[in-house]
Amino acid sequence: MKTSFNVLIQSDIPVLVDFFADWCGPCKMLAPILQEVKTELGEHVKIVKIDVDKNQSLAAQFQVRGVPTMILFQKGKQQWRQSGVLSKEDLVNIIQQHTSVSAN
Repeated sequence: MKTSFNVLIQSDIPVLVDFFADWCGPCKMLAPILQEVKTELGEHVKIVKIDVDKNQSLAAQFQVRGVPTMILFQKGKQQWRQSGVLSKEDLVNIIQQHTSVSAN
């Protein structure tokens, strides 16, 4: 997982990583919001969900202390990160602000 994750975040296309857990209520609220973000931005962004319980070393590597935590990467660099649930509008704005992405 680690190697492919590192390859994934090297992408020119921004990658929004959602560190989540199955037992986390706010994570369940965030899932449909992320789907809406994907619908709006389409191929301009990749959204990847990482289960912290199944990928503890990856969560530790990025110092994820609470879930949900979202980290935006582009070309291997962390552009932004925040814990908690955000609205679709906020997430779209953040992705556009930190990258060269525009909505479809």
